[in-house]
Amino acid sequence: MGQLLSSLSLRGGEMMVPEISFDIENTIVSTEESHLYEELSALLVQPGPSLLASLRNYTSASAEVRTAIASPTPENEDIAWRAVLPIVDMLREFHDYSSDLREGVPRLLNVLCQGEVGKNLERHQGLTKLFADILDFVFEFDHLKMRSPTLQNDFSYYRRMLQRGRYSSTGRQSMAVDGESMSDLRSAMVEDDQANRISLFIAYPTPMLKCVIDTTTEYVTQNRLQRSVGDCLTALWAACFQTVSKKRTLPAALVGFCLKVMVVSIILYDHIDPNGVFSKSSPINIKNSVKMIQSANSSVFNIPEESSASNLMSALRYNSKHLNDDTTPKGVRNLVMAV
Repeated sequence: MGQLLSSLSLRGGEMMVPEISFDIENTIVSTEESHLYEELSALLVQPGPSLLASLRNYTSASAEVRTAIASPTPENEDIAWRAVLPIVDMLREFHDYSSDLREGVPRLLNVLCQGEVGKNLERHQGLTKLFADILDFVFEFDHLKMRSPTLQNDFSYYRRMLQRGRYSSTGRQSMAVDGESMSDLRSAMVEDDQANRISLFIAYPTPMLKCVIDTTTEYVTQNRLQRSVGDCLTALWAACFQTVSKKRTLPAALVGFCLKVMVVSIILYDHIDPNGVFSKSSPINIKNSVKMIQSANSSVFNIPEESSASNLMSALRYNSKHLNDDTTPKGVRNLVMAV
């Protein structure tokens, strides 16, 4: 891999890619950060494989729903209802995880971005790697979600039946607050409110990325830490770039991991920086990043399909904020749009 990527020019009038001492392959969790690391890992990293497996194994209830709509007999509706309930439970887990993201990401940024960012990343390598793990999960989840367009239709049928009072015959136990069962009316109100929030969540093509973007942007605004968070994202991008570009042999999974984290870091930077990531003043080298993505062809490295050049560049094109700004150099825009 090193030979194929050695053609990446880091000079020739272009900005150098900064040297980062952080080794994304060999992170060590320090005693100082171990408590928060274990807590956030349990909250945001450990659930990832199970959530991804659920989405990979998702089977649409479209056939049952179509039958129930075309011929709305009690029997057909019962069949459709039973088919969508496991999907609703799955979507509820996804939405609950996004709530955990909104809680956990600011706590992570508090450690990495308050004070001198460079020293923070060196002292808290475990948390830095954990941040990368989160961004990797976000990319993978949204890739799978975009390949599951029938999720919204399945959930729409569930909401339609809720509005008809169908929820009361599901056999579910009454919801409880403070240990006490709620009345059917209050339970219906809570269920409908949650359904509204889940519906808004899955309406976005990339719901987890949107959650991280919104959470990070809000954190930057509230704490006035645009420069520090930008430095953190730049360092994470550079660590991934250097890992792939400098080493001759890497496992395919690690190459894919670094490319996904690199792309999500670029997207986040583009949303928090007023000038965007594509401007001439940006510390992130977009041209070399695109060249690296082009070089990491799945047929060469056998990297996971979601990490293919096509998927990585699509994510960058359609989730960036400033790509089409007048201030974006034409050459950079054309490069990103052409791949």
